Formats: sequence, structure tokens, C-alpha cells
Amino acid sequence: MLNIKGIYKTYGSGEGRVNALENINMEIQPNEFAVIVGPSGCGKTTLLQIAAGLEKASRGSVSLRGEIITGPGPERGMVFQAYTLFPWLTVENNVAFGPRQRGLSEKIIKEKVDHYLNVTGLAKFRKLYPKALSGGMKQRVAIARALANDPEVLFMDEPFGALDAQTRVVMQELLLQVWERDQKTVLFITHDIDEAVFLADTIYVMTRQPGTIKKTIQVPLARPRDHSILLTQEFLDLKKEIVELIWEESKQAAIHINHA
Repeated sequence: MLNIKGIYKTYGSGEGRVNALENINMEIQPNEFAVIVGPSGCGKTTLLQIAAGLEKASRGSVSLRGEIITGPGPERGMVFQAYTLFPWLTVENNVAFGPRQRGLSEKIIKEKVDHYLNVTGLAKFRKLYPKALSGGMKQRVAIARALANDPEVLFMDEPFGALDAQTRVVMQELLLQVWERDQKTVLFITHDIDEAVFLADTIYVMTRQPGTIKKTIQVPLARPRDHSILLTQEFLDLKKEIVELIWEESKQAAIHINHA
């Protein structure tokens, strides 16, 4: 579905040159839930933006179903950590925005909006404006809006990072329920190792800058999942492995800074 091949990203030139990404290779299968983790500053968000067509790579390519990505497109949806809603539109009109821009009939738009408001628990809030919603509710709207445009791939950049712990748990379970129902391909970034293991089919652990893939881990946990799985030994063993991988990279990054 999504092929990320030999991606390099460099900023600046001369003494100010910064190598952000180096030889990133990933093959994400249809309907796969892939998660990227790594130490701060490793280039996770840069990689996601390149994959989504929002930023250009210095070298390498990203293709979707064999077609090279050269810019943004409706077949790719994006959910950011910030609540990027249109404050002048109601919940239902935020969700309807993408399908309406694509020129779909009002009948189809209504069906899509009704469906995603229902599955995200937003139906009774459809006439409200974003200022009347909590952070968790705003992020539900952002997810519903992205899905209503029927993307083949959903890119998510720490979408629950600003939420409190309890709301984050609710949103993680909601996302899995929606993903299992609609079977989208997802590429998700997080700093939260529990979140990564809970959500993912595959976890890509990145190195310190310049970021590359240190290890690819297949998550063997059965689906469907709920948060009771966080207490199992299998979950804890996998979490420990990832924490140690990232801790080693963080230590090396700190040593490099101290010697610079």
C-alpha cells in the first residue's frame, strides 16, 4: 500500500547542514496499523509529512499503490496533535468539509457525516461549534473529518498527545474500534510506548538524528484489544524491549551533544 524507499532529508548547507533523515525504508501493507516511535528530535514528524506529501524529501521516494507521491491528495488524510478544526463551522460542517470540497452530492455527504458522527459518538453534538467542545471531543471531530473524506491512508501525528491520561485511553480504544470497522491503513506517530504497543500491528523504532529505522517489531498481541492487555506479560515484555531501544538512542544523543 505505502512504500517509503530510501528517504533522506537534509536542511541547510555548509556548516549549517543538518541531516534529519537517512535511508528510511518502510513497506506498509493494506489495512495495517503502523506506529513510529523514537527519541525526541529523530525526525518522526518530518518523515510523516514527507509520506503525506506535505514536505519534499532530499532523496528517495514515497509511493501509494505504486504511484509516486508528489504533494497532498484526498487519498491521504492527516490528523495533527493540534485541533485543526474550522472554528466558524459546526461539528457536522467540519466533518462534511472534505466531501463537500470533492463535489459529492448532499445525500452522500449526509450519509458520510451521519456515519462518522455516530461511530465517534458525536451525533448529539453535531450543531455545536468547536469552542464548545473539550479537547477529546475536538480530536474526535478531527478524526471523523479525516475519515469522512474516505482516505486510503490516515496519517496521525501524536493526535492524543495533548489529552489527559483518562481521555487518551478512551480515544485510543475509540480509534481502534473505528479502524477495525473501516479497515484503513494508518501511519501513527507517538512518544507513548504503551500507546504504540496497544495500537500497532508493526512498530518502527527510529534512531537518534539522523533518524533511520533501528528496528522493525511485529506486535503479536491478538485483536480486538482493550486496555486490560496492558497488564499482560506479553505486553510488558514488548514495552521493555522498545523502552531499552529508545533509551540507548537517547543516551547516545546526549553523549554526542556533550562532546560537541
